[in-house]
Amino acid sequence: MHQQTIFIGSLNASIVHPREVFKEAFRRSAASIVCAHNHPSGDPAPSKEDIDVTRRLVECGKMIGIEVLDHLIIGDKKYVSLKEKGYM
Repeated sequence: MHQQTIFIGSLNASIVHPREVFKEAFRRSAASIVCAHNHPSGDPAPSKEDIDVTRRLVECGKMIGIEVLDHLIIGDKKYVSLKEKGYM
């Protein structure tokens, strides 16, 4: 298992590209990944952009054979699993 920071966003935005997310997974011959990011506001509720990025990552992962197991959003002492919420 490995942990890697891929992007560091600003206070309210981050640009996520699947190419960069999966690059490290390829290097490590990973069969699956879990994505996670924080919401500095403390509210872990997923935004429309969070949901869109997650769906794009899942689609890309299926094409290349690397499963996205979950995408976690971390807030102030709580988190949201996009898998548990049915967005994946």
